[in-house]
Amino acid sequence: MNATTVTILGALAGLTIFLGLPVARLRALSRQSQGFLNAVATGVLIFLLVDILGKAVEPIHSALSAAHRGNATTLLGLVAIYAVGVATGLLGLVYFNRAVLSRIRRFRLDGPGAAVAAALPVAPTARSLALMIACGLGLHNFSEGLAIGQSAASGALAFTGVLMVGFGLHNITEGFGVAAPMAGEEQRPSWGFLGLAGLIGGGPTFLGTVVGYHVVSDYAFVLFLALAAGALIYVINEMFIICRRLTTQSWLAPGLLVGFLAGFATDLFLTYHGG
Repeated sequence: MNATTVTILGALAGLTIFLGLPVARLRALSRQSQGFLNAVATGVLIFLLVDILGKAVEPIHSALSAAHRGNATTLLGLVAIYAVGVATGLLGLVYFNRAVLSRIRRFRLDGPGAAVAAALPVAPTARSLALMIACGLGLHNFSEGLAIGQSAASGALAFTGVLMVGFGLHNITEGFGVAAPMAGEEQRPSWGFLGLAGLIGGGPTFLGTVVGYHVVSDYAFVLFLALAAGALIYVINEMFIICRRLTTQSWLAPGLLVGFLAGFATDLFLTYHGG
């Protein structure tokens, strides 16, 4: 399989995220419906977080076996990258929320109270939260692209095709996760904004495929998964706040379950057909 074919497969796997984005333009949704949709999206993100953390430690476990034989250099490097990646992904979004969004609000306010208002805690808007989710998923999808590229480079053509289909299905549910915070908003997001969110979330699959085809690196694999995990920890917390504000526990719990099982089902499909 040549580089061009592999690149096309990576692009297709990433572009399926756009299939879930039109949910953001739904209108006339009740607060309960909005809360349920956000709970489903949160459930998908929770599963992705569990899945990401599990995959990120696989190279670390392999390095741990080597450390028992006296070579601990790789283990220490991977553990350091894992810790720094999670911290950067989490704290980076905390900084973005406090510093960047507060500046935006200060510029939008007039008068002497602007500085005081900007210093208050800032809740991310539906669109900024959607972009945060897209960023976290983009980091995750870069690692998925690495897997597609590396499997193709090793000659495992059938497995490469399975990865492309499986990740493509997974990205549909991820697109829904990006769109859910904006569903039912009075001002619907433009198609251009949804296109931007889709490129941020799905585009890295294509980039990761190109890199993975030419470079095989456990360090890069762990780094991007750890960054994605840190970002998703922050995003899931914000999503829970929105869910509790929009709906009751009787709707929240079933929504979380539906989302988690949807993520599990697509991952199970990928694992089963990957042998």
